[in-house]
Amino acid sequence: MSATISCDLAIIGGGLAGGLIARAVHARHPEARLKLIEAGAHLGGNHLWSFFSSDIAPTNRWLVTPMIGHRWTRYDVAFPGHARTLKSPYHSIESRDFERVLLAGLPEGTAMLGRKVQALSSTAVELVGGDRIEAKGVIDCRGAGDLSALELGWQKFLGRELMLAAPHALERPVVMDAAVEQLDGYRFVYCLPFASDRVFVEDTYYSDTSDLDAAALGERIQAYADQKGWQVRDVAREESGVLPVAIGGDFEAYWRSSGEGVGKAGVRAGLFHPLTSYSLPDAVRTAALVAEAGLFDGKALHDLLQGHARRLWKGRKFYRLLAAMLFRAAEPGERYRVLERFYRLDEGLIGRFYAANSSLGDKIRVMTGKPPVPIGRAVRAITGVK
Repeated sequence: MSATISCDLAIIGGGLAGGLIARAVHARHPEARLKLIEAGAHLGGNHLWSFFSSDIAPTNRWLVTPMIGHRWTRYDVAFPGHARTLKSPYHSIESRDFERVLLAGLPEGTAMLGRKVQALSSTAVELVGGDRIEAKGVIDCRGAGDLSALELGWQKFLGRELMLAAPHALERPVVMDAAVEQLDGYRFVYCLPFASDRVFVEDTYYSDTSDLDAAALGERIQAYADQKGWQVRDVAREESGVLPVAIGGDFEAYWRSSGEGVGKAGVRAGLFHPLTSYSLPDAVRTAALVAEAGLFDGKALHDLLQGHARRLWKGRKFYRLLAAMLFRAAEPGERYRVLERFYRLDEGLIGRFYAANSSLGDKIRVMTGKPPVPIGRAVRAITGVK
């Protein structure tokens, strides 16, 4: 028999954006009745999220601090002509810790797992099977909408957590090892040392296409391990993804593509760093915004979140311009030169860039000097001239 469930706020999607909104709202408004609806068997899915300390305002760090499973005080980058250690704290969250902290902090019955959504409005959710949730307001956090309204490049990856027969000798993360063979655009390998004999290795590409050949990337991860002299004893976990890199497009059309009148968060709202595809800093900011506003009315939530996402989209034109330069002005095999030059800049500038909080001075510094791409192509990329 179908049931009707009443609540103050229904959050659709128990991933990063939805989970953090639920956590923030419950902490600020413990009397509010929340429902966090997730189609999968677990909150957070099968993911690893990493971020720099400077990505999150100190007042908001409480949201994620208990979820952090790995911490480092610095990280490395490597390119064919440049290598560097940066003194910026770096953190990683595994989805199992994300789920553990969420479930421990939310009232019993808040999370509804394995429940697929059939239809929704700003005040109601119809679930497959006939159950209905009636809410004062609804926020849709189910991942990307119809991306055809945006002009995109792609960041695609395969990552494996390797259990090794002997210690790997890595002292800290290697956020970008672009000294590897350049294939399918800008390629780099990302390494996180979780323990002396446990390392997460991800093969990543800034590519013109969204197709992902998991078998080929798996072979390249194995070849990278072999080159490092690591004997792989087992693969503990594997994840893959294809993330949008925003070059341009119609934000309003993108927002409408996944339904008008319903509040949205996460990638579904266009809340991700245009060039890095980072979504965690925006997920934290959005969760804090919703909790601070204390709004549960569906229309008010829609207006709050659409206004927030629209302001960020307009304010991040600089990062979309850089994405255009990367994809349009540089030959695929030469794209690493853009990042190699970037990583010669000031550490503070680099941190503010990842946080999507670049100052005017930062933007001028990034754009001045000899460009690492042909000037004519750079101008055409900036102006949009083919």
